[in-house]
Amino acid sequence: MLIQRVSEAAVRADGETVGAVGRGYLVLLGVGRGDTEAEVDRLCTKLVGLRLFPDERGRFDRSLLDVGGGVLLVSQFTLYGDARKGRRPSFTDSAPPGVAEPLCDYTADKLRQLGVTSVDTGVFGADMKVSLVNDGPVTLMLDSAAL
Repeated sequence: MLIQRVSEAAVRADGETVGAVGRGYLVLLGVGRGDTEAEVDRLCTKLVGLRLFPDERGRFDRSLLDVGGGVLLVSQFTLYGDARKGRRPSFTDSAPPGVAEPLCDYTADKLRQLGVTSVDTGVFGADMKVSLVNDGPVTLMLDSAAL
């Protein structure tokens, strides 16, 4: 899960905007082989509690929930790309679509359950165009294996 704090972000598929968010996070979600709802639960709990927004002193002291921010969630199997050999990355560590798509949907639902009031998504498996204004810039990688 790659998290970018944004002042705005949008995703387009087939020339149409399918998801957008104002202040909050653009989350690029890679689902790996063996990932489960339990990993998603941990990642989502961590995500909504991370203090990546500034307080009045400019310190990272406010969470997504504290600032009422939203999430634009975009599936991205290429996060599991392995480019150690050759010039074409391998994506064998990515979960197959039949596993990944339900976990992406579960992630969006879990974020809503945890209190994120605005959760938009891209279109799973589509060729998408993502635009964003990275605020800070602030970008973090969360790995379920490390939680």
